[in-house]
Amino acid sequence: MERIILGIDPGTTVMGYGVLVVEGSGVRLLDAGAIRFAADADHTAKLHAIFRETSRIIGLHRPMELAIEAQFFGKNVQSMLKLGRAQGVAIAAALHHDLTVAEYAPRRVKQSITGNGNASKEQVAAMLLSILKIAELPTSTDATDAVAVAVCHHFGATGRVTISSVGKGRKSVSGWSGFVRNNPDRVKR
Repeated sequence: MERIILGIDPGTTVMGYGVLVVEGSGVRLLDAGAIRFAADADHTAKLHAIFRETSRIIGLHRPMELAIEAQFFGKNVQSMLKLGRAQGVAIAAALHHDLTVAEYAPRRVKQSITGNGNASKEQVAAMLLSILKIAELPTSTDATDAVAVAVCHHFGATGRVTISSVGKGRKSVSGWSGFVRNNPDRVKR
């Protein structure tokens, strides 16, 4: 049975998205991109645009699940609040369309893709090219981050915070070695 996962890297200036199709043990990238919001727009107008654009992507691709990157903790409280609102609005759009939702910390995403929670964006991108068997990724790092979140969700990474009943009955793995052990057919030697 086919499964479609929407990954989102939330933001009030740029929102990255990636859509994966999972067929059996195979996964392919269906769509990815970054949506830019007017920098001078009112914050509530940006939130409305996030809801509208998330709903548009859901309507176009009909995913069953949303995987979204969680906030990281920074020093700028105002930025964190705005990012949290953007994340909440994207989650609300997904719930409005009856998607299940899972949230992943940036470190967990990097860990599931590369085996290293401190990996660089370039290392993550290189692994995504290999995992998805594609020649190139979108030029936007926001889109690449969203694809990485969707792939992380597909892998069923441990340590996620589940907002609804995503992942029941799926194998959990602990790091790259656990993934290799549980998925020998997906590793090229």
